[in-house]
This record gives sequence, C-alpha cells and structure tokens, in this order.
Amino acid sequence: MSKRRDTRTSYHHGNLKEALLHAARRLIEEKGADGFTLAEAARLAGVSPAAPYRHFKDRNELLGALAVSGFEKFGEALERAWENGRPDAITAFTRVGQAYLDFARDERAAYKIMFESGVSLEGTPGLRTASGRSFDVLRTCAAALLERVPAKQRPPVDLMSVHIWALTHGTATLFSDKSLARGRVPVTSSDVLESGVLVYLRGLGIIPVDDD
Repeated sequence: MSKRRDTRTSYHHGNLKEALLHAARRLIEEKGADGFTLAEAARLAGVSPAAPYRHFKDRNELLGALAVSGFEKFGEALERAWENGRPDAITAFTRVGQAYLDFARDERAAYKIMFESGVSLEGTPGLRTASGRSFDVLRTCAAALLERVPAKQRPPVDLMSVHIWALTHGTATLFSDKSLARGRVPVTSSDVLESGVLVYLRGLGIIPVDDD
C-alpha cells in the first residue's frame, strides 16, 4: 500500500507525463505507430486508465508530444554532426548523413512516430518548429556544397535540400526493416548512402569524377 502511495506522489510531482511517454515509445517500437492505445500506455506505466487524461486529451495528443520530442533530438543530432561545416563541407555532410542513419536505427520508436504516425503538423504545437530545425541543417549542408558549383550551374538550394533528404530518408527507412539487416541486402545502410551521395555529388560537379 505504501508503495502505491509513493508512486502516486512521484507522479503528482511531474513524473506521470514522462512515464506515459516512455511507455508509449516502448509500445510503438514493438507494434508500430498505430499499435497502441492510451489504456495500454497507462497499463505499462503502472497507472489507471484515466491517468493519461491528466496530460493528454487523447492518443493523438500524446503522439504529437512524442513527435515534437523526437524531432528536437533529431535536429540536435544533425547539428552536432554538421559541426558548422568543419573541417570542410563534404566531410561534415557525410557525418550528417551517418547521423541520420544512426538516429533511425537507434531511435526506432521516435523515427516511426515522426514519419509514420500521421501527426498533424498544424494541429500539434511546436511540431513545425521542431521538424523545421532538422530540415534547416540539410539546407545548410546543401548551401555549403553548392558553393563548389559555378553560380550559373547551381540548382535551387531548396530543391537540392529535398534531394538530400529523399536520398537519406529513403535509405534510413529501407534499412529500418530488421529483415533487411539480416542479410537480404548484402550491403549496409552506410554503404548505400555513401555510394548514392557520391553519384549525386559527382553529377553536380561537387566531387570531380576522377577524385578518389
């Protein structure tokens, strides 16, 4: 009985919300973004079915909070990898791509929520800002790389940013399927991304064709 009182007290002081978010992440990693209910999250967190409604009006609001948190961590990871473009744009860009793959692999639940849960961009406070932060890193990468291209031959920076995003996100998503990691594709996600980026940057003239 005292244990139950202690748990309720700790939740009263702010741990309930984090406990529910943690429980939801675990369920989503196991079942996918559509594979859980608030009641299941409450049960896993060890609270009553009514407890989640102290912080979230419904399941979508909880998903929204997870998406915002995920994009914040994602943006921070990409910014750390970019490291202000040091020591040069190509090296820093390569790190950003690897950071993207690492996040998709290591934060599978967050990745699924961010890109597969259908959370409303307009209806989720903070989501546009949080998600825009990661795209801004990709745009910064694109702008730095395009400085190596003669002005008259440069594609629009936003278009290149989307190309980079599509290539990186597609690779990360493909290899987020565990069955692929077990040998159906005889290369790693890093290999695929590295070769794809090499072809792309050579096509733009950013990396000379004869550059090793």
